[in-house]
Amino acid sequence: MLRPEQMSKVSVTGSRAVMDDVIETVHELNLVHLSDYDGSWSGFEPGNPIEGAEAASEKLVTVRSLESILDVDDEDAGPSRIVTDDALEDELESVREEVNELDDRRSELENDLRDVEERIDSITPYADLGIDLDLLSGYQTLQVAVGEGDAEEIRATLDDDSAIRAYEVFGEGGTVAVFAYPEDEADADALDEALVGVDFARLDVPDAEGSPEEYVEELEHERQKLESKLDGVEQEIEDLKLDAAGFLLAAEEKLSIDVQKAEAPLNFATTENAFVAEGWIPTERYTELASALGDAVGDHVEVDELERASYDAHEAHGPEEPDVKDVEADGGERTDGSRASSDLASDGGTTMDDDQPPVVQDNPGAVKPFELLVETINRPKYFEFDPTVVLFLTFPLFFGFMIGDLGYGLLYMAIGYWMYESFDNPAINSLGGIALWAGGFTALFGVLYGEFFGLHVLGEIVWAGHPPMEKGLQPVGEDFALTWMVVSILLGLVHMTVGYVFGFIEEVGHDPVEAVLESGSWVLLFAGVWTWIFSKPVGQKPEFIFEIFAGHPFEFGFAGFSPAVGNLGLAVAAIGLVLYIAGEVKHLGRPGVLIGALESLSVLSDALSYTRIAAVLLAKAGMAFVVNLLFFGVYAIDHGHGEEWHFMTSYGPEYVQSHYEGASIMFPGLMHSGIGGILGGILVLVLGHLLVLALGITSAGLQAIRLEYVEFFGKFYEGGGKEYEPFGYDRQYTTQD
Repeated sequence: MLRPEQMSKVSVTGSRAVMDDVIETVHELNLVHLSDYDGSWSGFEPGNPIEGAEAASEKLVTVRSLESILDVDDEDAGPSRIVTDDALEDELESVREEVNELDDRRSELENDLRDVEERIDSITPYADLGIDLDLLSGYQTLQVAVGEGDAEEIRATLDDDSAIRAYEVFGEGGTVAVFAYPEDEADADALDEALVGVDFARLDVPDAEGSPEEYVEELEHERQKLESKLDGVEQEIEDLKLDAAGFLLAAEEKLSIDVQKAEAPLNFATTENAFVAEGWIPTERYTELASALGDAVGDHVEVDELERASYDAHEAHGPEEPDVKDVEADGGERTDGSRASSDLASDGGTTMDDDQPPVVQDNPGAVKPFELLVETINRPKYFEFDPTVVLFLTFPLFFGFMIGDLGYGLLYMAIGYWMYESFDNPAINSLGGIALWAGGFTALFGVLYGEFFGLHVLGEIVWAGHPPMEKGLQPVGEDFALTWMVVSILLGLVHMTVGYVFGFIEEVGHDPVEAVLESGSWVLLFAGVWTWIFSKPVGQKPEFIFEIFAGHPFEFGFAGFSPAVGNLGLAVAAIGLVLYIAGEVKHLGRPGVLIGALESLSVLSDALSYTRIAAVLLAKAGMAFVVNLLFFGVYAIDHGHGEEWHFMTSYGPEYVQSHYEGASIMFPGLMHSGIGGILGGILVLVLGHLLVLALGITSAGLQAIRLEYVEFFGKFYEGGGKEYEPFGYDRQYTTQD
């Protein structure tokens, strides 16, 4: 789980006469992650695509274009089928012609409809005027302007304009028509000049006659006819989609496979009579590859395991005692002077390029969904520890601990199950799996806290009184709040130490000194500083860190380490600091005392960062408490060691004041304030808990994943691994010919 599947670099060397059969066999296995040939071998050139590659690519573009026009998706596939070359020639051309004809008709109707709508938009303002369109233009001495503006402002402006002898303004709001008779000596655009200082947006008068209302009606009738025709074409397209979708999806799959196979030689090193192909496969499947190729082409190929990739990033990659053999071309000795890839390996120029092994994460089914969280940052390198299993163990724990409510947990699980079962999308399925685990831990901690949607009913039902844990929101249980802060820090120390141990293990095999100076020094710093912090009575420290596990609230018998242990912790921390400073000096080539001293403070800040777990726990508990307080109401009773709060779920404030001496009402509750209060309170209750549910994801979820990414990953993880993409195709719509 902590390491990916082991990968082997393999070489397939053979005669050009069997290259097509080798490609077919390897593609069917869907196993080999091909390496690109970089052209560095003397006498070898990159291969050329197999004949027909260009034609297949063009058909593939055509098929995808038709799918786009018809809006085809996976749900339209139907049963899998065999797609022959003849069908690709005949049926594809028939579908293409029909689709293009319908698409052209649709485009033409859409353009006509757009034109009619633009004309309707342009004529509608004139319908408000009630003036025939032919009366708005065609005058020799009378000037006309139609537009949008304030009629009163226009009148006032024209009254003051000496160039206008007489005028008339029609329309009071929105669209107005202005008819003006200018003075004899006035310019031909006197009306336009008069309206320059007015807020007036001029409209072009359409070239039409008669009543604008009638014209609009004609246009709307024309629009209805066009929409009807367009609906008919859309229905024809939908019918064609139902008929052709299965064929198109199958054709796309077949052509994609054909193109893959045809372009495979581009990755090969070739001569006139031979070829060499290299790639990565899971080590345990090497025999499967060799057997399949042997069955397909016999002795005409040689399959070599060039390298069994080590998990040490610093180990040189090369062949493991390769066999030096010539592969016969056409059953005889080679005549072109070429050599098998294993011969090349023996020269030291082993592989086609210096590519790193692709990564196949090796996690069991329950852990698989959490690979999404890792890949969100980056896929782990082949040589790194895969942190997925740690996320599986810690992320739901952090999340559930912060929310800790049976009701919310069940809802998170229901949402996760719905996402997992209802979508055909790996990412959403993974999110659903994560939600299931996070919800499960939320429900588990909810039982331990005795909470159900913020109500403490489980304490009485499950625990016959007080639950074993409280969130520490109430004054009577404030010791729990302090406890969770310390527990959060302890979780952080364990979490980060695992990260440093991972980093130490990755380095120690390559350079033990480097491992000690880097990860080892941090482990000593952490252990030493926090041992001293938890020792008593060394230094001035908060008393609660020695009380919470010695009786308040847990009786674990731990009241702090002895002073001698604390002094030993300081000595260990000093050793760690010295080692860290030595590492700074070694790496940077400059005095590292000041840098090391400053950065060593992160042993405190990084651990204290985990107190956000306790902070979110109290914040979410507080939000749920407020929602329930508004609906049910709450009364408080002081028992002498802090107030204890109780929800009024079955009785009101009057009952409390008459039966509980010394009780004070914090809030009477909407449910106890009449029918209006009940109805409003139900709305507050439902929306409030939905808000808490949503904020649980954005606060607890984001804070938990932040601790994983920043505090944990930062100790050892880089990422940047190559995805395993085997040469092959997972068929969905086609069957073998």
